[in-house]
Amino acid sequence: MTATSGAAGQRGGDERLLADLWEAADTRQRDAILRRNGADAVAAGLATGLRLAQLPPPGDWTIWVILAGRGFGKTRAGAEWVHSLAQERAGRRFALVGATYDAARRVMVEGESGLLSRSPEVHFVPSLRRLRWANGSEASLFSGADPEMIRGSQFDFAWGDEFAHWPGGEAALTNLRMATRLGADPRLLLTTTPLPLAWLKALLAEPGVVVSRGRSRDNAANLPKAFVAGLERRYGGSSIGRQELGGEIVEDLAGALWTRALLDAVRVPSVPDLTRIVVGVDPPAGGGTCGIIVAGLGPQGAAYVVEDASVTGVRPEAWARAVVMAADRWRADRVIAETNNGGKMVVSMLKSVDAALPVLPVHAARGKVARAEPVASLYGEGRVFHGGGLAAVEDQLCGLLASGVYAGPGASPDRADALVWAVTALLLEGRALPAVRVL
Repeated sequence: MTATSGAAGQRGGDERLLADLWEAADTRQRDAILRRNGADAVAAGLATGLRLAQLPPPGDWTIWVILAGRGFGKTRAGAEWVHSLAQERAGRRFALVGATYDAARRVMVEGESGLLSRSPEVHFVPSLRRLRWANGSEASLFSGADPEMIRGSQFDFAWGDEFAHWPGGEAALTNLRMATRLGADPRLLLTTTPLPLAWLKALLAEPGVVVSRGRSRDNAANLPKAFVAGLERRYGGSSIGRQELGGEIVEDLAGALWTRALLDAVRVPSVPDLTRIVVGVDPPAGGGTCGIIVAGLGPQGAAYVVEDASVTGVRPEAWARAVVMAADRWRADRVIAETNNGGKMVVSMLKSVDAALPVLPVHAARGKVARAEPVASLYGEGRVFHGGGLAAVEDQLCGLLASGVYAGPGASPDRADALVWAVTALLLEGRALPAVRVL
């Protein structure tokens, strides 16, 4: 496990337990292990049965990122790191951030590799979303879908799990970084299966960031043999296998309906005058992201996507207000609102903000990917173009696979679905589309 130049360092995975390496090593080899990893980390690894790649890196760093495949042991590494720091000194404050509150509790706290499995002395109060150690150290749970709830808090350390998949994305991470500012040496651990996100790649290149990488098979000793073999047989060699099992950042996934090259080709420096403008809306099922995409018709009947006005982690009246504001800002002719999640409540909520808002409710009879396929074809024909500021929705488009799987950021392609509704209304309205029923 060696460090290289770039950010603070890159660390590779290792299948062997530290205890096994230590037992087989002679004096010279043990000295080398101590030099590379630090005496404290080695002692912790020997006590907890971790692999070298799961140990905190030595040296002066501010953010430790673990990019690794499913089942690598990211949760175990995070739980051991937080627990050791909490026990080391009384009264420390931690943030635990998952993709949602439920994910933070289910995986980081109560999961088989979570903090409660690490020590029975840790007391969890679900109603307060808080853990407490006997020495007074505390950890608070947050949702990556709700960046504003992190604002104003202060922590010594933070652990963000599956941060590349947070619905709040970069905004949630920005607030977490600003909140982790207590003590003499505040640090963050970020664990995830990677995605080809521009802000993630920029983070990895920052000074003070150490990256540990690993594969699912690195943890084969703790996984069912049939699980590892079956997944490698099904996905080995494919781009989704490289991402989900190998922990690689893969720019384009095999079978993706949109590619980075295609989106780069349709991006324009300026948008012409638009003759008709619509707002596509994909309301959230819970407290996730409400997809709000503005698009319009330009010369020669081409569609232009001009704004991503999506909002994350807000109440229904707030996302309804965001829709109305986008429609007013662009003087939209119509709002296309999916009603699968919420039914008549969606239209009622929008009308409560603006009774005159021209809303067309639509109900999807087929999945998001099936609805996206004809829209993706329009991109290939050169009939859809993008303005600027659309990175988040473009990341989601590149995660829609022809197989029906969504492998992009967030739990759902909410922004991409809103875009599909908007472009469908502009260019495919009137066609026989079995995937859509107009109510």
